[in-house]
Amino acid sequence: MPLFLGLDFGTSGARACVIREDRSVVWEQRIAYPDADNQTPLDWRTALHGLLGALPRDIAAGLRGIAIDGTSGTVLLCDKNLVPHSPALLYNDACAQPQAEQLRSIAPAAHAGCSATSGLAKFLWLTQQPEVEHAAYFLHQADWLTALLSGKPGISDWHNALKTGYDVERLRWPDWVMTLPHIHLLPEVLAPGAVIGSIRPDIAAHFGVAPQCLIHAGTTDSTAAFIAAGVNGTGIGVTSLGTTLVLKQLSAKRIEAAKYGVYSHRYGDLWLVGGASNAGAGVLRQFFDDAEIAELSARIDPMHDSPLDYYPLTKPGERFPINDPRLAPRTAPRPADDTQFLHGMLQGLSRIETAGYARLAELGAPPLSRVITNGGGAKNEAWRKMRERLLGVPVSTAAHSEAAYGSALLCL
Repeated sequence: MPLFLGLDFGTSGARACVIREDRSVVWEQRIAYPDADNQTPLDWRTALHGLLGALPRDIAAGLRGIAIDGTSGTVLLCDKNLVPHSPALLYNDACAQPQAEQLRSIAPAAHAGCSATSGLAKFLWLTQQPEVEHAAYFLHQADWLTALLSGKPGISDWHNALKTGYDVERLRWPDWVMTLPHIHLLPEVLAPGAVIGSIRPDIAAHFGVAPQCLIHAGTTDSTAAFIAAGVNGTGIGVTSLGTTLVLKQLSAKRIEAAKYGVYSHRYGDLWLVGGASNAGAGVLRQFFDDAEIAELSARIDPMHDSPLDYYPLTKPGERFPINDPRLAPRTAPRPADDTQFLHGMLQGLSRIETAGYARLAELGAPPLSRVITNGGGAKNEAWRKMRERLLGVPVSTAAHSEAAYGSALLCL
């Protein structure tokens, strides 16, 4: 029976998921980055090879498709041999604020590419650096990793290219983007899941992968998590509780509101509307490990409000539902009781989620009927009950909570 591999390169590490044609999971594995806040392309490549090397021999030989997702807005410049010629600018890097201002003068109003953390603003920043002289390609994280497997660089997908300015309605780079310098570095854009070609023969031989295994165009990590949840109708929200907090729901209407960090991906005949906050479980790990979070959460009464008013961020800057690169974290005062402190933190994150879905509804998204949760935070029952109370709709956990599973589905 043919097998399909999904690879997820998220904010803290990489994950692999192998499925059968019937969508059942065969094998899973994960690798953490040495330093998630300062990850490099070498870290990604090491993780990619580590996951491929960990594949059991029979599973590797049975692979017929591979697709990769990466963090949205994580980008780099590389040469024709895929050697990086710039630092990797991560998803939450807001260095390109002046470039975002420049884009607002030429882009359509409220365009998703006009945020300082967008791929397009980072494209402008990178192409203004000396390294651009040696570059052949501007690629998103998933594009670069996919090219390492296919040997065909310069290819992206609708989802990764959206915030780099790609017109997902007309399926082309728009004229206003084509006026920018160095546009020859921009990738060709395919539909997520489209076949790029077969795996490189040397990679196949080294890792024991079937040489006929196809490499597919990928997606972003949060969109892969949405795909994994199996939602096909409007009114159902999918919240990813990972290092960051990401909200998505399907809508018949495309919604773009850069001033709030809201954007829409093309998704079949519908639009996948959403936003990504810089808040999330990552801030919890600044104070507690997973065992402590589980132990303290069991002591929290999720049906009662905490008196603490927190906006938990790991560092200044927020993307959604407030788009403010200077927004300061608010995690003080800290009570002596760790249970009370965690209660306030979880409540702060829950309020951000609630405000996020309210923002989407305000902009025209369908009324929320229920929320499905994936990511590591989905396992926290006290947090689920707290979120359910604040959202006012049923909240459940996705049957498949890993973005790698969603990427694997792109191969079917």
